Amino acid sequence: MKYDLPLSPEPLPAPTTDAHTHALSVVDYSGLAVARALALAAEVNVTRLVEVGTDVASSAAAIELACTHPGVVAAVAIHPNDAARLGRRLGAELERIEALVSSSERVRGVGETGLDYFRTTDAAGRALQRESFAAHIAWAKQHDLALVIHDRDAHADILDVLDAEGSPDRVQLHCFSGDAAFARACLDRGYWLSFPGTVTFTPNQALREALDLTPFDRLLVETDAPYLTPVPFRGRPNSSYLLPHTVRFIAQRRGAELADLCTQLAANASALFGDWGAR
Repeated sequence: MKYDLPLSPEPLPAPTTDAHTHALSVVDYSGLAVARALALAAEVNVTRLVEVGTDVASSAAAIELACTHPGVVAAVAIHPNDAARLGRRLGAELERIEALVSSSERVRGVGETGLDYFRTTDAAGRALQRESFAAHIAWAKQHDLALVIHDRDAHADILDVLDAEGSPDRVQLHCFSGDAAFARACLDRGYWLSFPGTVTFTPNQALREALDLTPFDRLLVETDAPYLTPVPFRGRPNSSYLLPHTVRFIAQRRGAELADLCTQLAANASALFGDWGAR
């Protein structure tokens, strides 16, 4: 099924970064070609993005995209729910991802990895998620890469695994979904919190309270496209060119100058993932 794409918002006053997206999935979801998606994003001053893999195929494709587009860097991983589904095949797939981690200087992150207790409810599946998570943590530390965490309904166990394994130097809580207390626990550990369009949804007051206490130098904004499209286009297909809606919402919520926030978000992304030029 193809959807009508929202119109482009007014351009941001300074360049900024989509800290987590799946531009290659946008193609299948809404028919928006990658080259056009990148062009639309650049037109609204979203000049850089992190393309995130969730399995071997999408991770390899993310690297290829990053190697051909200077505004893109890649993260590679087995998604937690995929880890649970793989069963005995998990070890072999982890070996293939490990080979990709060191395959290109355009790989700047390991993830999205972590725990998902919403879609994986059985003990065996959750055990496989932990096994996969631990492997990704080890690679991030070994190769000095950012760790990109997927956390759904597993806040306490995410921290337990990170504490037990030892966190890498740079950790992103992608699509942050916790409350202020969980945000504080993550911030106390030095992590970056990355907020998607869900922060604009009216019911998500607890998420906005987490946003309120996040220091500007630990704040990231993402689309997680093709999903989680911000208000006023909730429910329609997402892409990096719609990031300005979330950035403007956060600027207004936090009383920040929009241009200053854009610049800070870009600086934070560079601190986490390195320069988008030569690493």
